[in-house]
Amino acid sequence: MTKIDRRDLLKTLAAGASAATFAPGLAGSAFAQSGGKVVVGTWGGDYARLLTKNIEEPLLKPKGVEVVQDQAGDAPRRAKMVAERRLPRGTVDIHGLSAANMFEMNEAGVVEQLDYSKIPNAKNLIPAMKYPYGVGHIYSGNVVIYNPKIISPAPKGFKDWLDPKWGSKIGFIDIQYQSIIIAASMAATNGQSMNDLDKAKEVLMAVKKAGARVYPTNEAFAQAMKNEEVGISAIWKARVVQWQNAGIPCEAVSPVEGIPAYVSGFVIPKNAPNKDNAYAYLNAMLEKAPQEAFAVDMGYNGTVTGLNVAADLQKRIGFTPEEEKRLKDLDYAFLAKNDAAMKEWWDKVFKA
Repeated sequence: MTKIDRRDLLKTLAAGASAATFAPGLAGSAFAQSGGKVVVGTWGGDYARLLTKNIEEPLLKPKGVEVVQDQAGDAPRRAKMVAERRLPRGTVDIHGLSAANMFEMNEAGVVEQLDYSKIPNAKNLIPAMKYPYGVGHIYSGNVVIYNPKIISPAPKGFKDWLDPKWGSKIGFIDIQYQSIIIAASMAATNGQSMNDLDKAKEVLMAVKKAGARVYPTNEAFAQAMKNEEVGISAIWKARVVQWQNAGIPCEAVSPVEGIPAYVSGFVIPKNAPNKDNAYAYLNAMLEKAPQEAFAVDMGYNGTVTGLNVAADLQKRIGFTPEEEKRLKDLDYAFLAKNDAAMKEWWDKVFKA
C-alpha cells in the first residue's frame, strides 16, 4: 500500500487548483453501460445532500443510473464492509471515507485495487489524491473555529482551543473523534506529535471536567455555534466557510502546531455488486462542474486540476504559502492500528 509522501502532498495541494486545462472524459469504459443501480455509502447531512445535487441528479440520473444512498457514520459503514467481506456480493457499491479510513479498509483487505483506465477523468487528478485503492474527492485542513464575540483574545492553535478556562463554551463533534484526538495530541506536544494518545487523553479529560459539550453531528454543532451555546472548537476549514456563508458568527485560525490535512474520498468494496456503476460514480465526481460546485457549496478544495474557482473564494477555502508549510499529512498506519481503541475510549470514557 502507498502512503502519500508529505512533500508531494504539500506541493500538489498548493498547485493543484491552477495547473492544467481540464478536459472531461465521458467516453471511457466507466460509462460503457447505461442504467442500473449504484448504492453509495456516505455520511448524511450536507455532504449527502450535495452528492445528490452536484453529482447524482445532474450526471448519473440522466444516464438511467438509480442512486441509493446508504447513510451512516463512517465507523458503522467500515464495520459493515468488514462483516460482509466473506459474502460473494456485498450491499454497497462505493463508500465515502476519509483518507485515513480508506487506508484502514485497504489494510483490512476489503477494497478493490482500482483500475484507473475505467476512470477517464482521473487523468486530471492531483497526484497526491490518486491512491491505489481509492480516489480523493475533496480536501481541506483542520483549523480552530471560534466566535470572536465569545472567545477573546483570538486563539492561535489547538492548545488555546483546549484550554479548560473556556468551560462549556468548548464544543466537540462526536463523529470527529479521530481528528479531535489528533488535535489534542498536537496541543499537548506543541505540534511535535499527532500520535501521543496518553497526553491527548489527559488534555481532553481536563476540558471534559471543565464542562465541554459534545454534539452528535456537524449540523448540530453549527446550530450550537449559531445560538452562541458554544464558542470554540476545531473543524475542517471548508466547514467554517460554509457556516460563514450561512450567517453563523465564526472565524478560522490555522493552528500554530500544524494543520492536519483532511482528504475525503471513495473506495469500491471488493464484493461490490455493481462495480461498473461504482466506477461511473468515481468518474462523475471528478467532472469539472461538481468539483467547482463543492468549492462553492461546501468550501472544499477540489482534487482535480484546471478548476475555475473565483479568486476571493479560493482565498477563503485555501491556505497561504506560510500556512501550506504547516500542513501535515496524517499517519495512516498508526490510525489504522489504533482507531478501534480510540473510538472505544471516546465512547466509553470521554463521553461517559
